[in-house]
This record gives sequence, structure tokens and C-alpha cells, in this order.
Amino acid sequence: MTTAAPRRTPLSPPLPRVRIAGPGDSAALAELSRPFARSGALRERPDSLYAARAAEFLVAVGSDGRIEGCVGLRVYEGEGAHAGVLYNFCVAGHRQGRGVGGALLRTALALGRAQALGALFTATTGDGRLFHRYGFASVTARQAPRAWAESLDPRRNALVLARTL
Repeated sequence: MTTAAPRRTPLSPPLPRVRIAGPGDSAALAELSRPFARSGALRERPDSLYAARAAEFLVAVGSDGRIEGCVGLRVYEGEGAHAGVLYNFCVAGHRQGRGVGGALLRTALALGRAQALGALFTATTGDGRLFHRYGFASVTARQAPRAWAESLDPRRNALVLARTL
């Protein structure tokens, strides 16, 4: 009987560390987001927004210290609801498909639970596959926080998704 040696596969890069962004991360957030905005995958946002709202962002930091992905989590209160909205979700091209988005999303869900949010909403011009894997389902914009829903650009034809926490 002959046995073959097990096939070696290259090790996947380690998952990034996810942390809350700080004011010093705003330029990197804008730089990471820019190609996605140019392609139409993200809404165009001024660099000043990243500086003003840095604390709303989770960032995935690679072993080299560079930001490889980000997602904003904005809390909306009112109308009897306490909900969050995930926005500006993007992962650097060279790290897509390697668990960075999942790490960001798991952290956002945990943060939403820790803040006692009733639900998380998001809008995507993509297929929403990653969000569906984490329990998000399609909803109408009317179910989302009003201020955020009213800010959606109907020309983008975005898919609105939600997950109860």
C-alpha cells in the first residue's frame, strides 16, 4: 500500500485585529473608501466626514498595521426604536475573500448587542451575500430609522437589509 504525503497548502494570512477607529485613522479611512466610491459601490463622502465620525468606524488592521477594511456603525434613536445602521463597509481588494469582512461584521454585531440595539440595518448595491450569511434579511426602507432611510438615494437602487439583535 502506498500512501501519499498530505498536500501542503499555503497558510492563509491571519485575520486582522478589529478595533474602533480613532481620529488619526481618518485619512486611511478616506483612502480605503475612495476606490469604492469611484466605482459606485459606496456613496461619495467628504474626507471631513471620516474625521468627524471616526469613532463610529470599526477598522480591520493587518499585521503590518495598515487598515484593510472598515465599517461605520451609526446609532439612531427615536420613534420608539434604538437601532444601528452599518455604512461605508469596504475591504481592500487584496484582502477580499479572506475573512476581513466577516471579522468586521461579527464585531459590529457584538457591538450592536453591547449597545442594546434592537436591530442593525444596511444598504448595499451588491448582492448582500455576506450580510445574508450573518442573518440579515431584505426589508423595506420604511422599517429602517427614518432619517437614514430618507437619506438613501433611490437612483442607487440599493438593497436594504436588517438583522434583529
